[in-house]
Amino acid sequence: MELMKLEIVTPNGVIYDAEVKQVTLPGAEGEFGVLPKHATLVSLLDTGVISIEKQDGEEIAVAINSGYVKVDEEKTTCIVDGAVALFGEDNDLVQALEDAKTLLKSTEASNTAIAAAVSKVEHIGKSL
Repeated sequence: MELMKLEIVTPNGVIYDAEVKQVTLPGAEGEFGVLPKHATLVSLLDTGVISIEKQDGEEIAVAINSGYVKVDEEKTTCIVDGAVALFGEDNDLVQALEDAKTLLKSTEASNTAIAAAVSKVEHIGKSL
């Protein structure tokens, strides 16, 4: 099984750094997936949710407000203005879901992008 390194970095530091199977990103032109050995690219990220499939198959998510991504064959680096990790212990997760909704609603993105991202966060909350 091929893996790639994924880093998500905010102005406050690294919030995710691990080997993953794949990642789905909220690009400025729409969502797109990245697998190991992906062609090199740089893209804008829009308000939304980064979906991550970990090495063990577990899926986790990180809500972001905007940023950039640089993809190489071996590593994907997301540099974002703000992010909330939507994984962890149950007590922390409830607060994280609320924090994510607040972060997403505070952006200057289009109402459609914000609504779609908030809907995705709410769906994540219901599935737990």
